[in-house]
Amino acid sequence: MKKFLVPALSVMAVTVMSCGGGATKEAKDSTIVTDSVTTIPAATAVDTTAMTALSEADKAAGWQLLFNGTSKDGWRGYKNKPTEPWVVENGVLHCLGSTTDKSDKRGDLITDKEYENFELTADWKLAAKGNSGILYMVTEEFDAPYLSGPEYQIIDDNNFPEKLEDWQKTGANYAMNPPLVAASNPIGQWNTTRIVVNKGHVEHWLNGQKTAEYDLGSEEWKKHKAEGKWKDAKGYGMSKKGHIALQDHGSEIWFKNIKIKEL
Repeated sequence: MKKFLVPALSVMAVTVMSCGGGATKEAKDSTIVTDSVTTIPAATAVDTTAMTALSEADKAAGWQLLFNGTSKDGWRGYKNKPTEPWVVENGVLHCLGSTTDKSDKRGDLITDKEYENFELTADWKLAAKGNSGILYMVTEEFDAPYLSGPEYQIIDDNNFPEKLEDWQKTGANYAMNPPLVAASNPIGQWNTTRIVVNKGHVEHWLNGQKTAEYDLGSEEWKKHKAEGKWKDAKGYGMSKKGHIALQDHGSEIWFKNIKIKEL
């Protein structure tokens, strides 16, 4: 998420959804409503094992590793900027963060390859008060990935040092669609993200719960864009194919088990 001070998007209908079409009775009993986001406590335990090779079942299903667990092969800096903030440790891709607020000292990672229709999964954990994101359909004609590619938002919802609008919270389509549910595990624990892009239809999932759903280019999407941060970003969301990007927003974040299946 990039910081900015503008009013929140107007007119956003938030519908509570969950995996399987509805929350279980137990989940409903423990649901907490805060503002316009419904909180359903996350209960997904993520395997702490770092994957360095695909299983035969994954291979047969068409999955490909985006991160091999041993190097940054397959990734490079946005516009070929240096990637020193990112290191590989014990099967994990670790963004070291930064002590400076200067964005030119940071380095977003992008895949060498571009993708159009795909399913992406990744495990991640974030440092306290942290801020990052996964972007997709990113092109390189602009100054930053977020000026072209939609962003799956990752942030410390509870301890970020500034007040967050709903559309800035984890699992959102950043600055466009607030999360349908608050599904992230506590800071310091691993989470699993799933992003599906198929012929303009996009879904965000977090720990097994759907957090956002939208259709690129729909009237609703155009309305949100025209009323929000991206109203003057002509290239935002316009490419139907592009790179996957991991955002260096100056915070520590860890990624592992990043894989993709083209649809």
